[in-house]
Amino acid sequence: MRVEDLDTPAIVIDRKIVEENLKRAQAHADRQGKKLRPHIKTHKLPQFARRQLELGAIGITCQKIGEAEVMADAGIGDIFIPYNIIGKPKLERLKALHERITLSVTADSATTVDGYGATFTDAGRPLTVLIECDTGGGRCGVQSAADAVALAKRIASHPGLRFGGLMTYPPRQKVSGVDSWLHDALKLFEAEGIRVERVSVGNSPDFFGPTRVDAATELRPGTYIYSDRMQVTYGHGTLENCALTVLATVVSRPTADRAILDTGSKSLAADLSPSPGHGHIVEYPDAVITMLNEEHGIVDLSRCAMKPAIGDKVRVIPNHVCVVSNLFDVVHVAEDGQVIEQLPVAARGKLS
Repeated sequence: MRVEDLDTPAIVIDRKIVEENLKRAQAHADRQGKKLRPHIKTHKLPQFARRQLELGAIGITCQKIGEAEVMADAGIGDIFIPYNIIGKPKLERLKALHERITLSVTADSATTVDGYGATFTDAGRPLTVLIECDTGGGRCGVQSAADAVALAKRIASHPGLRFGGLMTYPPRQKVSGVDSWLHDALKLFEAEGIRVERVSVGNSPDFFGPTRVDAATELRPGTYIYSDRMQVTYGHGTLENCALTVLATVVSRPTADRAILDTGSKSLAADLSPSPGHGHIVEYPDAVITMLNEEHGIVDLSRCAMKPAIGDKVRVIPNHVCVVSNLFDVVHVAEDGQVIEQLPVAARGKLS
C-alpha cells in the first residue's frame, strides 16, 4: 500500500529517518562518554525500544508501571521508572515486575521510600532507588543536596532497598545551573562517605545543545526518535528530521482561504509551539492550522499560492509528538512512500 492510500487520520513513520535519528543520538551520547537510557514515552513501541538497545542503549526509561510491563513482556530487561510510585496496588505490580527484570525507580520523599521499604524486604534482591532532585524545573524532587543525603540514608536503612544515585529533569536552557547543583550535591555525598554511582538526566530540548551536564552518567531523551515541530523550533535539526507525520484529508473548503482537515485535538493534540499554529503541513508550508476542535483542524490558507482541494491528503508534523503517539492504536511504518509495516502502539494509554 502507498502512504497516500491509507485511511485518515493515520500516523505514518518514516523508517529511514527513525534510523538516522537513533544513530545520531547514540553517537552523540557516546562522544560525551554518557550512557543512553532512552525514554519510550515518545514511541511506545517494543520494536523501536529493541532497536535502541541494539545500537548501544544500556536500558530504557518508562514513565509508568504499565509502560514498563509492556516492555518487560517484550523481553526488555533493564527499565528505569523515574516516578514516585504510591499506593498498595501499584507497589504490588512493581514488586511483580522487579521479580522479572532489572528495575530501578525514583523517590523524593520519606513517604515514598518507606512505601518501597515496606514492600521490598529481600536484602538478597534489593530494589534500586534513585533520588529525584529539583534542579530548577519546579516539578518533583528534593529541594537541596542536604535533603538528598538524608533521603539516601533513609533508603539505606531499609534492607530491601538500595540507594542507586540521583536523577533530575532539568529546566530548558538552564543546563549550567543544573550541573552546578549536581556537582555540589556530589561533593556533599562524598563528604558523607556515600557513593553515588549513577546520575540520570532527562530533557530532550537540551540533549543536542552546546552545553552539557558533566555530572550526568546517563541521559534519558525520548523525543529524538521522531523529533517534532517543537524540537525543530528549539534548534535541534530541521523539519526533514521529523519522522512522524499525521496523514489527514481535506474534508471541507468553506471559503477560498479556509480548509478543514479531519484531524482535530483527538489526533494532533492541542499542544502549542513557539511556531504559529497546531502543526506544520508539509505540502503547504505557508498554511497555518489556526484552531483544533475535537474532529476538525481549521487551516488558514491565505498565504498559500497553491491551495488543496476537498479530498486531498496532507501530512502534518505535530507540535508535540509524544502526545500524538498516545492517541492512535496503530502506526504505519513507511519507506520511500510505501507502507512496509503496521505496528500496534503497545504501551499507549498506560496511565498507571
